[in-house]
Amino acid sequence: MVTASVTWKGAEEFEAVMPSGNHVTFDGESRKGPGPMEALLGALGACTAVDVVSILKKKRQNLLGLEISVSGERAPEPPKVWTKIEMLYRITGDVDEKAARDAIELSKNKYCSVSAMLEKTAKLTYSVQIVKA
Repeated sequence: MVTASVTWKGAEEFEAVMPSGNHVTFDGESRKGPGPMEALLGALGACTAVDVVSILKKKRQNLLGLEISVSGERAPEPPKVWTKIEMLYRITGDVDEKAARDAIELSKNKYCSVSAMLEKTAKLTYSVQIVKA
């Protein structure tokens, strides 16, 4: 079992020490760090980005850049879970669109554990923009 440790620093500021030893500040009031729910959007983007880059490299695609915009809507009542998340993948390079979509689908449906968890409450959709270099 891995463990994160969270310490209250005052107001709505908390410092988390992740199992890797990295420190992350979470905050709701003074914006010294992301809020926990917005951190999930970033975690989803990072999780799928790792997969997509790895898969496209294995497919020998000429990937020069990847940016993922992750937008979400939350339920109006507590616990205000994410109910809708849209991801826009901006892929730069000489990348085949089918290869890109296949990589995204593999990430979404098989490899990205953050996606798998969020799909329990949210509808996840995506679109792709390919910018040729």
